[in-house]
Amino acid sequence: MNKRLMIIVILIVLMLLSVLSLGTGAVSIGLADLIGGRLSSTEYQILMDIRLPRVLLNITVGAGVATSGAAIQGLFRNPLADPALIGVSSGAALFAAAFLVVGYQSDTLRDLGLLQVGVSGSAFAGGLLTTFLVLMVGRSSSSISNMLLAGIAINAVALSGVGLFSFVSSDSQLRSVAFWALGSFSAADWEMVAVSALILPFLFLIFLESKKLNAITLGDQEASHLGVFVPGLRRRVIVYAAIIVGIGVSLVGVISFVGLVVPHLIRLSLGSNHVTLIPGSALLGAILVMLADGISRTMFAPAELPVGILTAIVGGPFFIYLIVNQKERLGI
Repeated sequence: MNKRLMIIVILIVLMLLSVLSLGTGAVSIGLADLIGGRLSSTEYQILMDIRLPRVLLNITVGAGVATSGAAIQGLFRNPLADPALIGVSSGAALFAAAFLVVGYQSDTLRDLGLLQVGVSGSAFAGGLLTTFLVLMVGRSSSSISNMLLAGIAINAVALSGVGLFSFVSSDSQLRSVAFWALGSFSAADWEMVAVSALILPFLFLIFLESKKLNAITLGDQEASHLGVFVPGLRRRVIVYAAIIVGIGVSLVGVISFVGLVVPHLIRLSLGSNHVTLIPGSALLGAILVMLADGISRTMFAPAELPVGILTAIVGGPFFIYLIVNQKERLGI
């Protein structure tokens, strides 16, 4: 199938799934009523205040995480790389856990209604700080291996910190830390959608780097011969990915495996050209996150399963399958 046609098909699937998600839930809204606008006041309130913000948040966060994964894999020339490799996810989790354990004890923040803002802000700041540390360590060598090792080390330290905060937390704080770290869209509202819209310009900036990412997959020296300033490209892509994932994690928590698996699925069907890989990953990432969120909120309704659990349960075994059965085709 033509690659452009394939992307159009994926876009149509995303649109259809979005309509389905708007009508699915504890209160079912018929497709004819949804399209025709024949909604009761209760259905209209559910649609506008709960489901539409949630669907839009699924799209922006899913597209952002998947696109960041595709860019990081191309940049590091490593099909096992994902945004967590640059420390953004673990750093965000560490600072969010710290706020959940320490900040939630502040009566002033509670009275001002700033507890959720504090969690999101702490997560975003933590993600950017750990990414900055990875960049600083990586600058000491022109080899990309230093940056990889720095990311692994900082991830280990940050996750140890999350474990420490979990150990000293109370039962209610521990539940909050665990639930946030596993990812959830249950708190979606229009304010979160507005914040998530900040992801979109950085998605476009990553797309503008597509041809340079194609060049760097040939190797740093070959990319330099093609006119690419490799250190600058590396810094830009890492910063773009850190901001995108930092915003996503700060809003909904850690959504695992999306940035790792989605680029492989697109690569297997559309090839490794980042001009098609990046938009394809964005669309498929939005689809998979929306599908996972839909299942998580209906499987045990009215209770909700954290989305990160579902993506890990499905993504882990599927990724193993890809490694075992598609080893030659997974190369970048």
